[in-house]
Amino acid sequence: MKKILVLCTGNSCRSQMAEGYLRYFAKDQAEVYSAGVEAHGVNPKAIAIMQEDRIDISGHTSNTIDEYRDIDFDFVITVCDNAKERCPYFPARAEKFHHNFADPAKASGTPSAVMQQFREVRDEIKAYCQAFISLHT
Repeated sequence: MKKILVLCTGNSCRSQMAEGYLRYFAKDQAEVYSAGVEAHGVNPKAIAIMQEDRIDISGHTSNTIDEYRDIDFDFVITVCDNAKERCPYFPARAEKFHHNFADPAKASGTPSAVMQQFREVRDEIKAYCQAFISLHT
């Protein structure tokens, strides 16, 4: 079974959404984890926006990369440039992938405009995760 780690800055939005979609698309073909170089807590807007697409991430926790140092990952996916730059060296065979998604937590404007930005990032992450699973599991 493949082991996938999604890494972001704070493990609050993008990596949480990616973990949810990777688990959904991989089914039982992969173990999926997410972490941040810091832990900021799971963003309630990320939970709400994923629930709109019937993916429940409400039970996810915000974790740091240090918690997973002993896992031999097959794939490490960084979902923001900051995490890519700060991604620790993995002595394992982990193959690294990177895609810089906009940070929806930095969205501004009216509440509906902010949620629309969350939806746009969610949809980009969903498409990326679906393609990733079809190519790598």
